[in-house]
Amino acid sequence: MKHSTTIAAVLIAGTAVLSGCAGTGQQQQGSYTNPADTASYGTIESIQMVQTKSGTSGAGAVTGGLVGALLGNQIGSGSGRTAATVAGAVGGAVVGNKVEENRSQPHEQYQISVRMDNGDYRIVNQDSVYDLRAGNRVRLVDGRVYRY
Repeated sequence: MKHSTTIAAVLIAGTAVLSGCAGTGQQQQGSYTNPADTASYGTIESIQMVQTKSGTSGAGAVTGGLVGALLGNQIGSGSGRTAATVAGAVGGAVVGNKVEENRSQPHEQYQISVRMDNGDYRIVNQDSVYDLRAGNRVRLVDGRVYRY
């Protein structure tokens, strides 16, 4: 019973840690010099449609491995239980990675190139452009481009 409790605790802790690893899928090149610069102004130079693929973060493999080990630990006793736990962990990791890979299929995003008023050049990927066009004056706030 103590083994099951320990593995369940590890599973819960691993899931909690990995849930913080999810990204938003937005990319931004360049950096802000201070927090006051988080809202900047510029002009759109180009907008392109690009295919993006998120890739795997490893969270699926880790979670699958933990679940597989937990299930494998319920089978047999002694060295048979150890072998079942290891086999469950490996099998779960493979399945978890495959599930994560299938969920991160390629999708289309807009790559917006912005020439900032201070001379910097920023590239922002976002899922929609609404009424944005090349030549529009825009405001860049927290990694997203808005028309003003």
